[in-house]
Amino acid sequence: MLKPQDIVILLKILSTMTLSSDHPKVMSQNRLSVLLCMSVSEVNAGIKRLVLSGLLSPVITEDPKNKIVFMPSKSACEECLISAVKYFFPVELGAYTRGIATSYAAPVLAKHFILGDDPIPVWPYAEGDKRGLTLEPLYSSVPESLSQFPDPLFYELLVLIDAIRSGRAREKNIAIKLLRDMLNGKQKISNDGELENVGIRRKKVGKLK
Repeated sequence: MLKPQDIVILLKILSTMTLSSDHPKVMSQNRLSVLLCMSVSEVNAGIKRLVLSGLLSPVITEDPKNKIVFMPSKSACEECLISAVKYFFPVELGAYTRGIATSYAAPVLAKHFILGDDPIPVWPYAEGDKRGLTLEPLYSSVPESLSQFPDPLFYELLVLIDAIRSGRAREKNIAIKLLRDMLNGKQKISNDGELENVGIRRKKVGKLK
């Protein structure tokens, strides 16, 4: 059975190793754990579940340090992310809080709607500078991960999944279309600047090895 953090791991692998237009990178499990602010054991267990579910497959590389990497099946990912995640990991909006904009309030979706005066959905995060109703992220480390290691594509994938999990019919339909376009290379990726307007305050961290 998949766990919520497995979907986060899958989205990070998609954003860095498959969909990135800036020379996709091979990521070791140790590096993924750092970037996701998870333990190595969590990442290792998550990858095993993703392989068992058919969402990841082992691939042999020429890199002596990463001889075998696990790559996503785009068709399986599309089916899972669009049709299954909303049932396995549903959400409800909670209390008013400070945090990071998600779902229809994130730039990738907000440009398709006229936002009124209703509180926006946010991931709870004490250092965020947006305010709205709590929408718990798929995994608790997501806000910290984006704060330490900004990744616009990873952010967009996460918020699209949130819209599919929690949005109204029109929000879900637009999120599904955008997600399909991303997985098939038809959607332009946002730049780093857009992360500055969603409540993420970048933290300085040591250089990754």
